Amino acid sequence: MKTWKIFLFLIIPFHTIFAQKLSYELNQNWQFKNQKEKKWYKATIPGTVHTDLLANNLIPDPFYRDNETRLQWIDKADWEYKTVFNIDSDLYSREKVNMVFDGLDTYADVYLNGKLILQADNMFRGWTVDIKPFIKQSGNELLIKFYSAQNKVDRIAMSKLPLILPDNNRVYVRKAQFQFGWDWGPRFVGCGIWKGIRVEGWNGTRNLPTHAARMGTVKLIQQKDAIGTSFYFEKDGKPIYAKGANWIPADVFLPRVKKEDYRKILQSAKDANMNMLRVWGGGVYEADAFYDLCDSLDIMVWQDFMFAGGMYPGDDAFMNNVREEVKYQIERLQHHPCIVLWCGNNEVDEAWKNWGWQTQFNLHGADSINVWNNYKRLFQDSLKKWVDQFDGTRPYIATSPKNGWGHQESFTEGDSHYWGLWWGLEDWEIFNSKTGRFVSEYGMQAMPNWNTIISYTDSGDRYLYSPVIQSHQKASDGFKKLNHYLTRYFIDSARLGKLSLKDYTYLTQCLQYYILRNSIATHLAKSPTNMGTLLWQLNDCWPVTSWSITDYSRKHKAAWYAVKEVYRPDVTPAQEGGYPKDPTLKKPAYTVSVSGNILSVSSNVFAKYVCVSVDDSEVEFSNNYFNLYDGSVETITLSKPVDVKQVKVISLYDVLHR
Repeated sequence: MKTWKIFLFLIIPFHTIFAQKLSYELNQNWQFKNQKEKKWYKATIPGTVHTDLLANNLIPDPFYRDNETRLQWIDKADWEYKTVFNIDSDLYSREKVNMVFDGLDTYADVYLNGKLILQADNMFRGWTVDIKPFIKQSGNELLIKFYSAQNKVDRIAMSKLPLILPDNNRVYVRKAQFQFGWDWGPRFVGCGIWKGIRVEGWNGTRNLPTHAARMGTVKLIQQKDAIGTSFYFEKDGKPIYAKGANWIPADVFLPRVKKEDYRKILQSAKDANMNMLRVWGGGVYEADAFYDLCDSLDIMVWQDFMFAGGMYPGDDAFMNNVREEVKYQIERLQHHPCIVLWCGNNEVDEAWKNWGWQTQFNLHGADSINVWNNYKRLFQDSLKKWVDQFDGTRPYIATSPKNGWGHQESFTEGDSHYWGLWWGLEDWEIFNSKTGRFVSEYGMQAMPNWNTIISYTDSGDRYLYSPVIQSHQKASDGFKKLNHYLTRYFIDSARLGKLSLKDYTYLTQCLQYYILRNSIATHLAKSPTNMGTLLWQLNDCWPVTSWSITDYSRKHKAAWYAVKEVYRPDVTPAQEGGYPKDPTLKKPAYTVSVSGNILSVSSNVFAKYVCVSVDDSEVEFSNNYFNLYDGSVETITLSKPVDVKQVKVISLYDVLHR
């Protein structure tokens, strides 16, 4: 076996006692298997069972075509991982030797040399175990047995009958909730060693590293006023208008997200003139790299705790588990100045009061009171107390939004998730009368980019509403809602069904561009009554039709260019008059030239939503989906040079008049 490399870290002195820590990562020579089978396969740590199965050619690409439905058996199986390792004699001789697990997903029994040393049950906690009594200098076997989270929560839910907690058994497990499926994401529950494992040893008294205290320069201002109660952020005594988006995990299989991925997506947010991201509560507390980059890019972070769209249990074991999770995460993250707010949950209060759960799940009388009391105990009492105890410098709000979008209070106090647009099939103009004090969710869907569609489809799948295209649209009646807005603003219903998939893709992206541009312009015009607009959503976790403005390929959809322009600090955007389908457009003739990585395009007549593309999916454009006026030239910077013969140009006329 290869000799392990030892890394030395100098720990800050504790009074006069110095403790030199030795540490190395246990990320080599791992194997995994189904617990019911005998054959072991190579595993990558950090990783997931899905990515390990894929790397060993044991399953097809989970994102390709409709493979998601064929891979649900993985979530019902139990899996195990093992490695054998030696440790250096210096480390072995240390007075204290710990094994540190930064992330186990989720139900796991951990054995070292045959001894059960840990039973983990929370994806969001780190675990530290004293292994001095069990460690050997050579031939240490570490075995981790993972148990199906889906089976576990189903058994727990069964034991609670006739009580049913809305709206999914996932609420019983401290695990990324989106893995159980969402209206923009697939269902891959999975398991695995999703963060690192290391062995640490030291002598004497160990002083845990501490970070400099975070100075609270950003404050949340909620004050009574003539309208209701304000909701805005203030930095160094000056009000900030928050321009941003909601962040979801950047991949269903979390360890695949590398620092360069975070950098690319977060830089795209900064380039779009965003100053705030909301880390949504159905995902994960993000990697250190995420917050480091937000610090350096001066992007504020609204940080949800990881609860979303469900009523959670209130037993002591669950509460104690959550307390340790909160303590661990706050201590890990509190030094980041980018984090300006802790929020208890996403849409749980609104759901309980407005989504009809009491009737749907037969929660009446004592059951209803008990479920709501558990909610109050966790989100209104305990989390606030824990935030004050472990942080003490940042504000806490119990839920987002404060009120449901069907209530007048949603527009006079707190933050608002306004889904009358999309879910309510209302026009974007509704924001003229229904813009909240801080709009923390709203949005419009669009298809992903064409090259992304090619990546998950076979040629025979590329027609409108094909089964595979449908399988990558998770929203309820998603295409029906998209078509409602397309016929409202862009195209007659008689022509809509005749579009090719490629033209339909283009048109949905123009729709998202148009809706977001005008919605944001309306929000900004309401300042200072309204002081924030966070669109849903910045990014995707797999290739899908969704509300994102950058798709899973990390490439911009049309709406990104609209957001970049309307969020500019030096402009005051105005609403557009008329609808895109109203003007009588003329057939354009385009002139295109390329010099190095500079592309120039012009048209002989006015052309709307001009889209420039090339077959090379790696090429990025400084601008796209712009309007061209007769005689004007649009100059675009490309991420790399292209042959002018590769360049394709279309505009709204070309699609509406094929």
